[in-house]
Amino acid sequence: MHHKSIINSALFTCALSLVCQAQTPVPLFNGRDLSGWVQRGGKATYAIEGNEIVGTSVLDTGNTFLCTAQNYGDFILEYEFKVDPKLNSGVQIRSEVFDEAKTVEWQGRTIQIPAKRVHGYQIEIDPDVKRQRMWSAGIFDEARRAWLVPDDGQTGPNGRAFSERGRKIFKPNDWNHVRVEAVGDSISTWLNGTPCAELKDSMTSHGFIALQVHGIGKDVEKNGTQVRWRNLTITEVKAPAKSAANTLTPEEIAAGWRLLWDGQTTTGWRSAKGEEFPAHGWLIQDGQLNVLDSGGKEAVGGGDIITRETFTEFELLVDFKLTPGANSGIKYFVQPGLAAITATGAKAAVGSAIGLEFQILDDALHPDAKLGRDGNRTVSSLYDLIPASASKQPNAIGEWNTARVLVRGNHVEHWLNDTKVVEYERDSPAFRAAVAASKYKNIPGFGEWPSGHILLQEHGDAVSFRNVKVRAIVGP
Repeated sequence: MHHKSIINSALFTCALSLVCQAQTPVPLFNGRDLSGWVQRGGKATYAIEGNEIVGTSVLDTGNTFLCTAQNYGDFILEYEFKVDPKLNSGVQIRSEVFDEAKTVEWQGRTIQIPAKRVHGYQIEIDPDVKRQRMWSAGIFDEARRAWLVPDDGQTGPNGRAFSERGRKIFKPNDWNHVRVEAVGDSISTWLNGTPCAELKDSMTSHGFIALQVHGIGKDVEKNGTQVRWRNLTITEVKAPAKSAANTLTPEEIAAGWRLLWDGQTTTGWRSAKGEEFPAHGWLIQDGQLNVLDSGGKEAVGGGDIITRETFTEFELLVDFKLTPGANSGIKYFVQPGLAAITATGAKAAVGSAIGLEFQILDDALHPDAKLGRDGNRTVSSLYDLIPASASKQPNAIGEWNTARVLVRGNHVEHWLNDTKVVEYERDSPAFRAAVAASKYKNIPGFGEWPSGHILLQEHGDAVSFRNVKVRAIVGP
């Protein structure tokens, strides 16, 4: 979800810098060469002049980006820029590029992202004097959703107010200073010390930083125009100290999070087979919701538990801890009325409830890791459908891991310990082909239900859960 606004100085007194613990600023540019940077997109040029990186526009080429090789999540970015008034430019943050074309679902709209196309949040360099649009330090969503802040166009009240402020603080033909704070789902900007934009948006939480030279098409008047950057530093922000288990911080509450499990009782949960919580097979102890060992067989102990609520668009966080050789799962869009199935897709007398599954598994010791296709039954995979990325980094058996599931319309993401490991569209041809090749092939419309329960699986192995949190994704 995203919320956007132009905010005044009083609100910035509670800015992220006052509540986050930051590390030491680190230069992004070594002052000598472009080590650590990769050029992508068009054919504009980048050069070094003294302590400056200089981007120069070129005719008949697309937007060009000089990208950091490293990705960043939460940070404070500062830089100075000087730009030819005829040239549009910007600085990408939390940006990505894919080798293959992809789609993103947002507010009921499908966004096509071409292969090799840099996309993501851009902190604008936009001194459009000719049109009197002064939107530097605004936030543009490159190759996805266009303007986020301001959000109502040049003639809207937010757009006019942004330009009015820009005329007062922007320095034409001179160096301008930008500060960007990106922490969690919040992005805030300052231009020359004045607060400019604030955005709450959860579409991308990590990515590279990139310097942009905007394409100029065939406009000969703009050929050779330049934008310069200097004093680029990044301060990575440590996550705030975690609250006690099964509690919420004030920041989490303000962001819309709530506990799905209170850490002490069975409130809000029931058996997938009936209206009561299982009488055996589960143990609540020391702030943990524990599945008891019953020999490793699926749903023959206490059975799965599901939320009494159903969910449509949401973000889910669950901490889980495995014992050696254990198997379990976190399911969503669960349909408890559907019959359980066997490994071949036939109806089963006993088995887990039907839904999409974030797999929980000891990949090293459990045999399921070697079954399925291409590793699609390993930890954090979309079970039996889509394998998790090789970049996943599960913690050691016996240590806590954090699963995150993000559902926005038909777009779904799996994250493991702050790394995105699965991304798919529930109604895409690729998803449907995966279903057709899976154990779920005989279930009409599998995984495309409009809503469903959230489930914690009992697979007969000792597994623990805590910090089960959810927030709804609603509207813009």
